[in-house]
Amino acid sequence: MGTHELTPKFTPEITPTLEELQAQERRLVFRQFTHEDAWALGSLLVEMAREREAPVAVDIHRAGQQLFHAALPGSTPDNDAWIARKRRVVERFGASSYLVGARYRSRGTTFEESSRLNQDEYAAHGGSFPINVEGVGVVGAVTVSGLPQLEDHRFVVEALERFLEKYL
Repeated sequence: MGTHELTPKFTPEITPTLEELQAQERRLVFRQFTHEDAWALGSLLVEMAREREAPVAVDIHRAGQQLFHAALPGSTPDNDAWIARKRRVVERFGASSYLVGARYRSRGTTFEESSRLNQDEYAAHGGSFPINVEGVGVVGAVTVSGLPQLEDHRFVVEALERFLEKYL
């Protein structure tokens, strides 16, 4: 019996701090964001999801227009509803849906208890990240739904890091 057999399959999730989440948003900024960029980023997310057999839906919106959408095996119409709710948080607050929820939790409350927003329309759960263009600001959102919220968030962040290294 080798030692690798004793290694746990999963490690406990380490919740990122507000500072770490804010640093992600400062770092992951585009010089521009075109229709072609949306296609390339969306395609990268789909490729990553297929490699991991992740049952997710992927969505990219810019200026109120859906530029990319894909639903992978295992995803459901409910994922599309979550995408819309998480995206609205990004559009309203100009920050990732996970960061918005984390800010409320850091104050000892929850988004649901304290935001005064309709929970059928807004969800401060991880998975939607702002498309922030240098010198312009937030112009849209890239959103994933189908995994636990921290995994959705990390999945989008990983894709954005890869995309910004490769394409810009």
